[in-house]
Amino acid sequence: MKCRSTRFGSFDVSDDSIVRFPAGVLGFPESQRYVILDHDTEAPFKWLQSIDEPGLAFVIIDPAIFHTDYHVSVPADILAEMNNEDLALAVILTIPSDDPAQITANLRGPLVMNHKTRLGIQLVLSEEYPTRYPLFPTSFLQPATSGKARPAAKCPA
Repeated sequence: MKCRSTRFGSFDVSDDSIVRFPAGVLGFPESQRYVILDHDTEAPFKWLQSIDEPGLAFVIIDPAIFHTDYHVSVPADILAEMNNEDLALAVILTIPSDDPAQITANLRGPLVMNHKTRLGIQLVLSEEYPTRYPLFPTSFLQPATSGKARPAAKCPA
């Protein structure tokens, strides 16, 4: 099958690589077929590219990479529907164009996908989970200085 993307151009997608979200993703109920693309082989980020809408793609990541305490209880009816095997969890990232270092993850709306059945669903969790969880702690983003400018060291001549 041919997939068109405004980000990646046209490329071929095998039918067994398509993940179907029967209810769509929140805000996009008509887009039900997606393919997962590698962002970069070294990066943990992936793209969830819609096959139905060329301009629709989400940056996703496995939340275990940055939030080891994040646990999701998938309701029993959804587990039964998805066959409860080989489930993968991902969250959608928001990357502000004016400051990419302020990237956040939507922990309230995780994606649950079964790689065998190629089914996916987006859960909506309780309000205890934020929709904009910072990927990088503020202390990580700020330089480790006292805030005062220091003169540069002189190099020996």
